[in-house]
Amino acid sequence: MTDRSNYTLYSGGLRGAEAEFGRCAERWGINEVNFSFKGHKLDRVKDVRVLSDEELKQGDISMEIVSKRMGRTYAEADKIRKVIQSIFHIVNNGYQVFAIGWIRPDGTVKGGTGWAVELAKLFNRPVSVFDQDKNQWYTWKEGKWVEDVPRIEHKTFAGTGTRYLTEKGKKAIEELFERSFGPAN
Repeated sequence: MTDRSNYTLYSGGLRGAEAEFGRCAERWGINEVNFSFKGHKLDRVKDVRVLSDEELKQGDISMEIVSKRMGRTYAEADKIRKVIQSIFHIVNNGYQVFAIGWIRPDGTVKGGTGWAVELAKLFNRPVSVFDQDKNQWYTWKEGKWVEDVPRIEHKTFAGTGTRYLTEKGKKAIEELFERSFGPAN
């Protein structure tokens, strides 16, 4: 039997997918760390690590690079900068990355979730996305998305995704934990 106490979920604690990852971590007895910053409103306030300005700067990157990588522009660059910086900490700490959202035709993932996925690709981390429209998990392999049924295989993992979690997305998170760790506590 897997010792679940050796595993840690890194997330952001926001409404939707991140809060659901946290609830599942709690039900399965998995450690949880939620990164945030001053003034950021979380849905999940368990094990919150508020990043200092100095720590946020570790995840700093040009918004031009983010825009280019994501194939879109960000009108409120100052507002999203701290979100982008905190996402760096989530992905940097969680070796394997799981995201819930929508894969766009260009291969990026919609919204801020997409930056976590892009960082995972840049860091050569195992990354899987559950596409809520297609009701299917995909894993990034050899430069493309491949249908998959992933499992949590690393002791540190990131769970992130859309604030607009559907019932399909919620079920996908629960099934991911069940596949990986067996029944909940």
